[in-house]
Amino acid sequence: MNFRLFGAALIALASVAASARSLDEELTPDTSVPVPKLEVDATGALVVKASPTSSEHDFDYLVGNWKLSNRKLKARLEGSKEWIAFESRVEMHQILDGRGNIDKYTDHASGKPYEGVALRLFGPEEKLWRIYWADGNSGKLDVPVVGSFANGIGHFFARDTYKGRPIVVVFRWDVRDPQRPIWSQAFSVDEGRTWEWNSINVSAREK
Repeated sequence: MNFRLFGAALIALASVAASARSLDEELTPDTSVPVPKLEVDATGALVVKASPTSSEHDFDYLVGNWKLSNRKLKARLEGSKEWIAFESRVEMHQILDGRGNIDKYTDHASGKPYEGVALRLFGPEEKLWRIYWADGNSGKLDVPVVGSFANGIGHFFARDTYKGRPIVVVFRWDVRDPQRPIWSQAFSVDEGRTWEWNSINVSAREK
C-alpha cells in the first residue's frame, strides 16, 4: 500500500467532511445572536431606529452573482422541524447611485422555475434601509422590512400576516464574513417574545 497516497486521500476526505459540517452549521439559524427587542408607538406601529453606523454602503458587498444554498421549514408556525434543502441563484445590481439595489432571484425548488426580486432602498435622512420583495406568484411588492446594520449584522422588521394570522417578520443579514453572507427569516406571533426561524441561505460568489 502506498501510505503517502492513502494519507493524502484521508486528508482530502477529512477536508470534504469539514466543509460539509461547516455548511450545515451555516444553515442552522444562529440563536446565540439575539433579535433586537421590538419598540412600538402608541398606535402599535413598529418603531425602528437606525444604528449609529448605518450607511448607504451597507449592501455593497452583495454586488455581483451568487450561488445560494438554502433551507426552509416545510410548514411555518405549525411546530414543524422538517427542513427542505435546495439551491438558487442571485444577481445583484446597484441603482440610484448606490442608494438602492435590485436582486434577481431564481430557483427550481418546486420543480418549476421560480423568480423573485428584492428591491432595497436607503433613506439618507433617517438612515434606514427598506427591503421590498415581489415574485411571479403575487405580482406585487410585499410590505417592506425596515432596519439597519450594526457590527456586521442587519435586522429588518415589518408587521405582516401569514395565512391570515398577524405576525412580525424579521430578516437578518449576517455579513461578519462578507464572502459568505447569510440571510435568514423568522416570524413572531407574540410581539417578538419568541421567534420561529423558517428560512435561511448562505451565499457563495460565482466566478
